[in-house]
Amino acid sequence: MDPLLERYQDLRRRLPPEVALLAVSKGRPAAMIRALHGVGQRSFAESRLQEALAKQAELADLADIDWHFIGRLQANKVRPVLRCFAAVQSVDSPELARRISRIAVEEGLQPRLHAQVKLRPDPAKGGFDPDDLRRHWDELRQLPAVHWQGLMAIPPLGLDDAGLRSFFREAVALADDLHLEGRSLGMSGDWPLAVAAGSTLVRLGSTLFAPGPQGASRFAER
Repeated sequence: MDPLLERYQDLRRRLPPEVALLAVSKGRPAAMIRALHGVGQRSFAESRLQEALAKQAELADLADIDWHFIGRLQANKVRPVLRCFAAVQSVDSPELARRISRIAVEEGLQPRLHAQVKLRPDPAKGGFDPDDLRRHWDELRQLPAVHWQGLMAIPPLGLDDAGLRSFFREAVALADDLHLEGRSLGMSGDWPLAVAAGSTLVRLGSTLFAPGPQGASRFAER
């Protein structure tokens, strides 16, 4: 059997049935996406618009792929991203959420959103401050044409297992406070800890596809 399909089937066996697998396909060829689609995987994540557009054109015959955008979303890219991604997991400010809502109304779209939260200081990453998100939440959840699915969080580099467990538990508690069912937590190097803490979706790149040009870093899914 193809090693990619073996890894996929092994991961599906290890993941609880209630936890979704988001295949982080950035930096991977369209042929790999097609192969995984052939065995039942439907949700794929990209973080670079131009790369994603090329793959989507090549895979246009696979109409049921559920494309997620997970990269930093610049204001001037909101419209093209919404046109080709059904879900955005990196909504990191009230201003971005409002812009997504306005453009979604104009385009007749209804994107599914995750609020990206920053639970630890980390200059390399964006995200809502948890208190800021709570302050704005009543407004954000009433924005038209968007559907809030949950929270997404990325732990900073250098946390040990105990630190990761604490981080993931904090993210789950925040999702509970906001009555959000989705918890997009866990990547290739830490997903078992995230699942144990209550993640409902894991974002897997190198564990699934094997190390690619971007290297074998446990943080390749970011």
